Amino acid sequence: MAVWLNTVLYGIYPYIALVVLAVGSMLRYDREPFTWRSGSSQLLRRRQLIWGSVLFHAGILVIFFGHLGGLLTPIWVFDALGISHGAKQLLAIGLGGVAGVFCFAGATLLIHRRLFDPRIRSTSSFSDIAILLLLYAQLTLGLATIPVSLNHLDGHEMVKFMSWAQGIFTLDPAASSYVLDANPVFKLHLFLGLTILLLFPFTRLVHMLSAPLRYLWRPGYQVVRRRQGGHGTASRPAAAAE
Repeated sequence: MAVWLNTVLYGIYPYIALVVLAVGSMLRYDREPFTWRSGSSQLLRRRQLIWGSVLFHAGILVIFFGHLGGLLTPIWVFDALGISHGAKQLLAIGLGGVAGVFCFAGATLLIHRRLFDPRIRSTSSFSDIAILLLLYAQLTLGLATIPVSLNHLDGHEMVKFMSWAQGIFTLDPAASSYVLDANPVFKLHLFLGLTILLLFPFTRLVHMLSAPLRYLWRPGYQVVRRRQGGHGTASRPAAAAE
């Protein structure tokens, strides 16, 4: 790949994607708060939805936090802990591979459900289908990187992308050069990942930013008072199930 194109795709495009992600998400939340949701079709093919959703979300969470920690943790931290680059790459292949298979299976069920059930497809927007297919392609590319990684277990290729990711966030002008000679399947995987970040504010993926974490520490019971004859409230609370 020409140096100039590599610079555009992996030195400039990441900042465009991150700015659109941040600004677009804030504007949507401020101006269109009622669209800030994933949408629901749970009454249709509920069993398939549950299996697909559980497998997909379990896998995607491991993949997301694995990539986040693996790419942005400074290399010297692993060196100080005595974790070799080869060992880290084997861990990434093993854990990422299992999570990727789970996620791929879940995405397959969700895509089949959304595309081949006429009722669900008729209520799906273009962005609903497009982002699901993009995620599916990204998962496929991610799994395709495993055979490539197994051919060089010294961790050298992995270090390239760690240096690139950390260079982007530290505004290193030479960041794009770290992946100049990386394997094409990795670069395509990286480019599609940036594109998904770019499209994030305009899709149902925004619901990821509104995870109901407060339920983890919310009391198990909710006090409900019953109005009696229009005068005040009952003094005896009742426990309502969530």
